[in-house]
Amino acid sequence: MIDFKLPEIGEGVTEATIVQWNFSAGDRFTEGDVLVEIMTDKVNVEVEAEMSGTLDAILAKADDEVRVGAVIARIQPESGGPHS
Repeated sequence: MIDFKLPEIGEGVTEATIVQWNFSAGDRFTEGDVLVEIMTDKVNVEVEAEMSGTLDAILAKADDEVRVGAVIARIQPESGGPHS
């Protein structure tokens, strides 16, 4: 299991709001898929998956404000990948 954290979005940005998840818990995704859309006071960002796997749990829901680096979901990587 891997913690999926809110990435750094830009210089000086310390938090963002979850706009929407494009997958539900239990859904499989592939590397490059947009997992979640987030919004800051400056920009909207689509966060892509860095690996293929399954979205195990969503910890930050739509409209939640979260700090950069906070765990927003848990991912089960595909077996045989570099993180399994």
